[in-house]
Amino acid sequence: MKTLKDVKVGETVTVVKLHGEGPVKRRIMDMGITKGVEIFVRKVAPLGDPMELNVRGYELSVRKADAEMIEVEASEPS
Repeated sequence: MKTLKDVKVGETVTVVKLHGEGPVKRRIMDMGITKGVEIFVRKVAPLGDPMELNVRGYELSVRKADAEMIEVEASEPS
């Protein structure tokens, strides 16, 4: 299982499944990260936390702990 935490800078991936429970999962979904959405990893902070992403046309920073709960797969090149 590949999670968002494992994705390298410059890669685009598609969300397969969200793990986690209750409020944590809800917060991730409220940020626009839902099944089937494409995520581009823009950069990662020097110490690895947080990750800066492009999701649905806007920029978003996500902690590595939250990124671990997002299962992804490589996107098809367009």
